[in-house]
Amino acid sequence: EVQLVESGGGLVQAGGSLRLSCAASGFTFDDYAIGWFRQAPGKEREGVSCISNDDGRTYYADSVKGRFTISSDNAKNTVYLQMNGLKPEDTAVYYCAAISVVTFWDNSWSREDEYDYWGQGTQVAVSS
Repeated sequence: EVQLVESGGGLVQAGGSLRLSCAASGFTFDDYAIGWFRQAPGKEREGVSCISNDDGRTYYADSVKGRFTISSDNAKNTVYLQMNGLKPEDTAVYYCAAISVVTFWDNSWSREDEYDYWGQGTQVAVSS
């Protein structure tokens, strides 16, 4: 059974940090790219970051560049999203998702309809 389980969300003050984790199981981790998406109340889900586990390529939305860092521990089948300098506008439910590297290409990392598997999400709230 394929599972993606997010953890690490919570409430933090503006300027603070959180580290999200996405633990994957049920598929060959190295054959997938893992993306992070977020959805704020009343807004559409948007791509935040992605890492391709076969070659380590990383991608970031402009809104998080320089503040967020994505990394992968292939031995633990886990992807992390280190979020520093958090802002109130980062408040959202954060989801991780997996896409096969066979169908993955540079411009698809932020397209949620391209992803095969999704986690249940973890809430991040940033107070001003």
